[in-house]
Amino acid sequence: MRAKRCDAILFIALLLLPSLARPANELSGSVPAQTSDRPASGRAEQIIERATKALGGNAYLNVRSITSRGRYTPYQDGKPTLPVAFVDYLVYPDRERTEFRASEGRIIQTNVGASGWIYDGAARTLRDMKPDQIEDFKRAMRTSYDNLLHGWWRREGASLSYVGRREAGLAQRNEVVRLTYPDGFNVEFEFDAKSGLPAKAVYRRKDEKGEETTEEDRFLRFLEIEGVMFPFVIDHYRNGVQTSRVNYDEVQFNRPIPDALFARPADARAVK
Repeated sequence: MRAKRCDAILFIALLLLPSLARPANELSGSVPAQTSDRPASGRAEQIIERATKALGGNAYLNVRSITSRGRYTPYQDGKPTLPVAFVDYLVYPDRERTEFRASEGRIIQTNVGASGWIYDGAARTLRDMKPDQIEDFKRAMRTSYDNLLHGWWRREGASLSYVGRREAGLAQRNEVVRLTYPDGFNVEFEFDAKSGLPAKAVYRRKDEKGEETTEEDRFLRFLEIEGVMFPFVIDHYRNGVQTSRVNYDEVQFNRPIPDALFARPADARAVK
């Protein structure tokens, strides 16, 4: 399943926690991968096939929608702050509605392809997403391992390559593949060399100051739900410092999700 959009929903956390500070922008490079003599594209395809099987094979590929509940915890200076409860509705490939519930009120973030809207319950406002927020969603789609394994990246003309093996702890290695898009953006996906399961997604982006940062999603605590392996914990790091954690409490696949959930209401009073 597509990882929770840790970087794309950070601005929502900032609305809920105005005092949240950004971590220091000190780049920390990834450990270089050990290259292989095998053909790059062929080896990368083998890793994708193995990961798909590890996640559930056809059961994984046949997931069309996800309904989930859990807690989103922003981190400040590498330490957790107060968690925020969320409910998320995802319909592949590009519709998602996330509702955050906090004491200040409910916040709803909804994306539908290249458009989206945000409802702020505390301020009782409804507005369209800004271009940079739409870009966040696009980047989240590109850096999702579902995008890689389902092959949706081909629609954008991206290219696939094998990077090699990378150290991932004591006596542990991850297989690394890379997607490179025509606009120059690239993301590396790491898969556990033993289990085949997704381990990390690593990419670079520019922050609000225009400085380049290294972003990393780490997928943890895989549990089987309806024949599909799902990461119930996703940690996000920026320049080696943790900025958030997503804990899932409940995940359901292919439950009916009304189209009305994604439609933009006429005004704030019409939000349900």
